[in-house]
Amino acid sequence: MNGAESLVHTLLKSGVDTCFTNPGTSEMHFVAALDRIPGIHCVLGLFEGVVTGAADGYARAAGKPAATLLHCGPGLGNGLANLHNARRAMTPMVNIVGDQATYHRANDPPLTADTEGWARGVSGWVRTASKSATVGADAAAAVQASRMSPGQIATLILPSDTSWDEGGVVAERLPTLATPASAPSQIDDAVKILRAGGGRKVALMIGANTVTEEGLELMGRIGAATGCRLMGDVSGTTPRGHGRLQLERVPYAVDAAVPAMKGVEHLILCQARKPVTFFAYPGKPTTGMPADCEYHVLARKDQDGLDALRRLADALRAPPAPRIDSGERPDVGRGAISPEALGATVAALIPEGTIMVEEAITYGRGLGAVARTARHHIAMAPSGGAIGGGMPMAVGAAVGAPDRQIVNLQADGSGMYTVQSLWTQAREKMNVTTVILSNRKYQILLGELANVGANPGRTALEMMDLGNPDLNWASIAQGMGVEAARADNADTFTDLFRASLGRPGPFLIELIV
Repeated sequence: MNGAESLVHTLLKSGVDTCFTNPGTSEMHFVAALDRIPGIHCVLGLFEGVVTGAADGYARAAGKPAATLLHCGPGLGNGLANLHNARRAMTPMVNIVGDQATYHRANDPPLTADTEGWARGVSGWVRTASKSATVGADAAAAVQASRMSPGQIATLILPSDTSWDEGGVVAERLPTLATPASAPSQIDDAVKILRAGGGRKVALMIGANTVTEEGLELMGRIGAATGCRLMGDVSGTTPRGHGRLQLERVPYAVDAAVPAMKGVEHLILCQARKPVTFFAYPGKPTTGMPADCEYHVLARKDQDGLDALRRLADALRAPPAPRIDSGERPDVGRGAISPEALGATVAALIPEGTIMVEEAITYGRGLGAVARTARHHIAMAPSGGAIGGGMPMAVGAAVGAPDRQIVNLQADGSGMYTVQSLWTQAREKMNVTTVILSNRKYQILLGELANVGANPGRTALEMMDLGNPDLNWASIAQGMGVEAARADNADTFTDLFRASLGRPGPFLIELIV
């Protein structure tokens, strides 16, 4: 048995049965082993950013890590942006990165790079295999590391001779390490603050693995007992829809965040990060929270957030969560297209259990007000601010939850970063409806020009413009094997969106906005 074969057997024993791939020469023995040994579903992406983004979406949908197969340091480099997003979402993932043979690296061949150095910036665990006999044990350790609470990226660098040399040893699955519980003092501190009667002067914010069905139920109980504000941070994945608690978010724009958070005197964090602005702006604060707000940690990101919420709810003797009246589901949008018409159609038509991947900040805002009225669905978005994550995440979600409908609300500018995702959707016959919100500009950057007080002229505005020539998304999609159509009004969009949800395979709607 060679090292590559021991790697495949160990991944299977460790519960990893999916690999998103973009291989190269250094990985050919791993490729051959994946061919000879059945059990791992290999999904090809035509760009490493698709591969890494898909692994992020897969883990969120399936609840377990996938592997990626990347070609040397430059291949890893091509995937770094979506590895950054996955790191911020605390997504479990195992990267397998090929490298030069151990004895050839000293010759400095063209693809030689600081692969470990590049990996460390996005990984919680990094190791380079030294010989074929250790590859299996290295792989088992990588999977174990990826599953450490709340989830992290583990990168195993695989010199090519450690793959082809004989002497590989299959390793058994290592146990998942126990998640630490919050200390009693952390619970007591939160109880004291919440019992002080602050009401909406106190906010409880959850993130990471705490944003689940149970987490929302517990938040509802705590809110009913104390009247505190119930909030979520920007990481992870959120259950959403009729009858579910919809958490508050700190607004993206600092000018909106400051008044929205006015009066909050205590912020209790449960697997959540202290909220800060995405960027600094001249003369403006770097957080929407009041300057005198006190911060308290109910659970660190590596601690068991759900356990902390259970203990907090019990200590407060919190009653059952109240029934939530989400209101009536809207009628579909008609007439001229608008964010509100888009949101109404999506909320009205998505089926139960849909996974909604959203990378459409400016125009997708119309869904926010009505998402609570839709049928139960899961919302996920790139968590690190690096654009180009939405379409690959939709690919991964389709692999991780093949029985669910996937809907991707996608801005046109960010979509062009990883447009190759459409080819993978076609090849794998994925049930993904992609809605391209085609405003033919980097609209969010036009807002940022105003936020920093810039006075843009022609050169600056041309850098925000995606016209001249206009992108034709319907043609792009069809060229990659995905059926597509265009809409420029709400009636046409509604008809196309409804039809796309009742057919197998991928479909793209270019919505001209």
